[in-house]
Amino acid sequence: MSANITIAEIARNAGVGTATVDRVLNGRTGVNSETERKVLQAIDNLGTPIVTRGRPRSKENWKFAYVLPDLQSPYLNQLERHIAQTAGDFRHQHITEITYRLDASDPAEFGLALGRISGCDAMVLVAPDVPAVKLAINEHVRAGVHVVTLFSDVAGSMRQAHVGADSRAEGRTAGLLLGRMARPGPRSVLLLLSTATRMSNEIERRIGFAQVVEDRFPALEVIRLTDLPADDEDACSYLVQHLQTQLEPSRVGGVYCVGGATAGTAKALALLGLTTEVPLVAHDLTATHQTMLVDGSLAFVLHQDVHYCVLTAARTLRGLCENIRGAPNVVQPRVEILTAENLH
Repeated sequence: MSANITIAEIARNAGVGTATVDRVLNGRTGVNSETERKVLQAIDNLGTPIVTRGRPRSKENWKFAYVLPDLQSPYLNQLERHIAQTAGDFRHQHITEITYRLDASDPAEFGLALGRISGCDAMVLVAPDVPAVKLAINEHVRAGVHVVTLFSDVAGSMRQAHVGADSRAEGRTAGLLLGRMARPGPRSVLLLLSTATRMSNEIERRIGFAQVVEDRFPALEVIRLTDLPADDEDACSYLVQHLQTQLEPSRVGGVYCVGGATAGTAKALALLGLTTEVPLVAHDLTATHQTMLVDGSLAFVLHQDVHYCVLTAARTLRGLCENIRGAPNVVQPRVEILTAENLH
């Protein structure tokens, strides 16, 4: 008889759910004889599990890997600092965190590097949605590593939970804000700006934005520029040139930055004399965005509670490691609309 056997292991061996094993162990009705026989045989093979109540601790300390893209992104840099600052909370929960920054210039190589991470019990992941990443996630899960995606999901993988706001709703919110502020006729164009990306949250934002403008503001036109340079200076030059040669600046009624290069976009609008005429909407309250809200170069920031998301991901993974029922059921954060008047 092994003292380390869990109900989950009995369930996997018998090919049944943990609830069924629990019924058999406690002599409750509702289990047919053949299923009961399989459970009893598994118990005979493996040993009787020790059943604990509440939040059991099956090992002294958990090691969680936080994996982020290694991009020139103020938001990701701020997220890494936030994870480090909340390490005290992790230690209180008997969690040791290790943060990895993986080169994301080639999404396929990112997936290969992700697959090489070892020695962790669970993983919180911000990653591009590409086949190589899905394969790496699935390999980790099959090896017993629990995986939760953070902010940007990798749908179709074996990840056990996702923590983050509804990205399509974020895009729809941006579309609603700019659509209501635009002036059909003289300024009937809304610019949808995005760097080349494989992050699913940014792709979903683009879809949501276009949907709501098409549905609710048919007099407005969305022009997509989805290859904006990530560097702010390059983004500024690119946008100025495009507006001077491809689109009359006086037609622009609003600008939505899906991902990065917000400062470069704001600089381009300033150089063209559009700051006071054209509202700019972006995501995530970084120090730069806070300054831009105050000085008026940014109209709105759509934000989600990063502290809540980081801690929720850790709590979810700990629940999964401890086989706590309902651990993957996450209450997702709200999308906040921040302005210069409600900063706190």
